[in-house]
Amino acid sequence: MISVRDYCREDTQELANIYFNTVHQINIQDYTQEQVDAWAPPSGFKSNSETEDWAKKFARTKPIVAVIGDKIVGFAELEPNGHIDCFYCHHKWIGKGVGSALMKEILIRAKKRHINRLFAEVSITARPFFEKYNFVVISEQVVYKKGIGFVNYKMERTI
Repeated sequence: MISVRDYCREDTQELANIYFNTVHQINIQDYTQEQVDAWAPPSGFKSNSETEDWAKKFARTKPIVAVIGDKIVGFAELEPNGHIDCFYCHHKWIGKGVGSALMKEILIRAKKRHINRLFAEVSITARPFFEKYNFVVISEQVVYKKGIGFVNYKMERTI
């Protein structure tokens, strides 16, 4: 049974690990090693300063956390303007309902907050999932991290 809850500071390292592992083990299907290394750099990933940077980000964005029992299996961030920043599922739980549980919670919270439009910058890998939830591609773009370019999509949907 997948449940969702709000982020707490103790989740920081586990969410950062999900981010890193999903990029390196799932997104690698659609991106090069150089691209995923720029997206989620392996060097220093578990350093104290990196963890503190994640903690500051999550304190601001207040992620929705998906759990099964006491195991964190994914997270997503819904900003007040309807922007979905991070949306990551544990690489071992892809295709098992985690993303759907997170998206359903995002839709519930968006309606409660009177957000009429959701939007995100979506990877090649995640595009089919977002399309399943009625997001449409507004444009393809090349984004740069650490000087390395890669394709993603500006997508949105109305509620």
